[in-house]
Order: sequence, then C-alpha cells, then structure tokens
Amino acid sequence: MAEKKTNVITIDEVEYTEDQLTDVQKVMITHVGDLDRKLASTRFNLDQLQVGRNAFMASLSASLEPEAVSEE
Repeated sequence: MAEKKTNVITIDEVEYTEDQLTDVQKVMITHVGDLDRKLASTRFNLDQLQVGRNAFMASLSASLEPEAVSEE
C-alpha cells in the first residue's frame, strides 16, 4: 500500500501536521497562502509599472533637452 504523505506547515517556528489543525485553521492557512501569492503578484506588477514610468520620464526629459528641442 502507498503511504499517505503528511504535510507539515511551520507557523511561528512551530511545525504542525494537517491532522493537528481544525478545518477553520486549514481555511485560514489557505487564505494566507493565497494572499501571499497576490502580494507577490502585486509587487511584480508594481515593479513593471515603476520601470515603465521611469522609461517614459527618461524619454520626456530627453525630449526636453535643448538639443532635442532644436532638432525637431
């Protein structure tokens, strides 16, 4: 027979197995995991937005330099 693998989760440096947790605690763990993924995705999107803004500001600044204005 195949052994059932027991998942271990560490919370505040204490390890717990699934059978030690209530159903409500398991749901909270799922929420925390989902929120962690959303936070990571939001940070990634924020980084992209910041780089894009910086690129547009650099282009704008370059277009306002006297050499660039006189060439147009």
